[in-house]
Amino acid sequence: MSEHHVDPERAAFDLFKSLPRDTPINMLNLVRYRDLAAYPEGHEHAGKGWSGARAYEEYGTTSAPIFERVGGHIVWRGRFESLLTGPADEQWDAAFIAAYPNAGAFLAMVTDADYKLAVVNRQAAVATSRLVRFAPLAIEGVKFA
Repeated sequence: MSEHHVDPERAAFDLFKSLPRDTPINMLNLVRYRDLAAYPEGHEHAGKGWSGARAYEEYGTTSAPIFERVGGHIVWRGRFESLLTGPADEQWDAAFIAAYPNAGAFLAMVTDADYKLAVVNRQAAVATSRLVRFAPLAIEGVKFA
């Protein structure tokens, strides 16, 4: 993968913040790990030789209390098997959908002081990712149009 998408670009984050904050959201997460985690010099995990997968596990452990406190939960998690449509080099190590009671909860999480410490593990772990906001829709009577 030629481009590295780990943290949101300012314009994308500003657009996210301009959307309604009081409605439920689902966040599709697609993650590709680094072979070797890249912690900043001086970080407590720098030099441990952790894989990206191990660093992402640490991110999950350290961010879970904040995620749960804001009302977030995982609604779907899957294991990548094959790509039918899309660029052949887009293969993912982790794929999941996180649900939040509203966008304000997501914003509260990412601005939380403890989360800012935890997210260093994600930044060290991730080679590239996609984080896509969706408005959940009812599935009753949904027609593919």
